[in-house]
Amino acid sequence: MNARTARPAGYGIRCARPGEAGAIAALLARAFAEDAVMAWMFPDADADAIAAGGAGGRARGTARFFALLQRQQRPRAGAVRVAATSGGQLLAAALWSGPGRWQPSAARELATMPRYAYVFGVRGLARAAGVQNALHDAHPDTPHWYLPTLGTDPGFQGTGVGSALVREQLAHCDRLGQPAYLESSMISNVPFYEGLGFRVTGEIRLPDGGPTLWPMWRDADADADADAGPRRR
Repeated sequence: MNARTARPAGYGIRCARPGEAGAIAALLARAFAEDAVMAWMFPDADADAIAAGGAGGRARGTARFFALLQRQQRPRAGAVRVAATSGGQLLAAALWSGPGRWQPSAARELATMPRYAYVFGVRGLARAAGVQNALHDAHPDTPHWYLPTLGTDPGFQGTGVGSALVREQLAHCDRLGQPAYLESSMISNVPFYEGLGFRVTGEIRLPDGGPTLWPMWRDADADADADAGPRRR
């Protein structure tokens, strides 16, 4: 725990409230400020994306991106979960999709295209599509819970808040006998997820010289035989 980290006095895990979308997006933007994929998708010099969304740089662009992700997730019950104090301070947020629910329908994706253009700009839209296609191509077919996004406010990283938020859902996965899947965009985060029972299953290299992500799989019983693994397309 570093000097700027303050251990929260008390907090709980709950579903996000409708009025918290903006605060959650801002929290995730702060959490992903040093993320390699976000830096690649929102380069500071990308004036096209700034002009399209009035973003004014990577921080606002990523906040708008996470607001869009929430908009896609919210129709799914309990899909946006947070760790928060009793006073309403948000400490961490996680986006989950249940088995068979991770991929939006073609009609929904088409309807969302104008919002993607607003977030990424004309030039950035092609890059964002490349990221999405790479993740979709690597996604397992085996039914699972999917964790596309987990972020802890930088002021509370290292306090156990993020792991508590994930463990709450993983306990549910274990009760249902269902596995979980995610992609880690930072190699430094792999040990964190391994501590939660995930294991690396390969690498996802983004197109056009983009960064690498590490897909990770967790069986419902973390002590189960790891040889089974996920099926892939």
